[in-house]
Amino acid sequence: MATAEQIKALLRSYSDADGERFVSVAMQIAAHAARTGKGRLASELKELIQDIRGRQTSVKMGGAVPIVRPSGELASVLSASYPSTRLSEMVLAAEQTDALQQVVLEYRQKTKLSEFGLCSRRKLLLIGPPGCGKTMTSHALAGELKLPHFAVQLHSLITKFMGETAAKLHTIFEAMQETRGVYLFDEFDAIGSERAAGNDVGEIRRVLNSFLQFLEQDESDSLVIAATNCVGMLDEALFRRFDDIVRYGRPDEAAVRKLIQNRLASFAAHRMPWKKIIAAAIDLSHAEICRACDDAAKDSVLKDKCTVAPAKLVYSLEARKRDS
Repeated sequence: MATAEQIKALLRSYSDADGERFVSVAMQIAAHAARTGKGRLASELKELIQDIRGRQTSVKMGGAVPIVRPSGELASVLSASYPSTRLSEMVLAAEQTDALQQVVLEYRQKTKLSEFGLCSRRKLLLIGPPGCGKTMTSHALAGELKLPHFAVQLHSLITKFMGETAAKLHTIFEAMQETRGVYLFDEFDAIGSERAAGNDVGEIRRVLNSFLQFLEQDESDSLVIAATNCVGMLDEALFRRFDDIVRYGRPDEAAVRKLIQNRLASFAAHRMPWKKIIAAAIDLSHAEICRACDDAAKDSVLKDKCTVAPAKLVYSLEARKRDS
């Protein structure tokens, strides 16, 4: 039989979605069963563990055993993943880093806060231009807190049938109660647009009203993250429903340099014309700079070179700027 400590370790690994730890403890239990003469049990446990490991290899590198997967109606509106991204891997402004680290700290200490009648930050609104790290932030928070990440699929959520979208929203918020995780509503302006907009229709107003009600009533342990590029389209009533608003912008000169250094760490050159490179990269988003770095890196690989040519990097950055 499993010891008390092993049972507790299994429960902790399940709670943290830590697949590697889950398998490790299960192997210990199987080994103990074999040593105590329970050969059949040990064999059955090993077969189950092999099955888990087989499924584990189908998850992206760094992922956990897919303990939680949406099923039934949720399977069409939620996409689950187990991110390994960390906030330290992102290049963010100081105020963004401070805000997100505060979210992580409060979430980890939510029990302590609750003893004083206080709630941790769980509902975040991320606003800013495309490609500046909003979606990556939700993955990084899931990675930091070892939670599954659920992305809401708007193409399945929003339908033409009256009342169906609100019903699906209700199902998602019910899932937040049952399955602790990070729930991302990307392109949030699709359901959070101003109710007084001239081109609005009654059904969209009802969906937004439902979302406001569900969000205000939500007392789960899940993180709810809404991200949008179009803050001007959001209804004013939304802002006070979120615990924190994190604003994103295009990287400044220091962030551009750090971003390029991180992205091209494997292709480091001793002397880089940083003024010229930064001038070519400024006003680009984080994502556009990363793609330009990848273009320059691929050129080096195909030419069997171990360093990136500065001229090629500048060209790639300027090409991205022309196309943007």
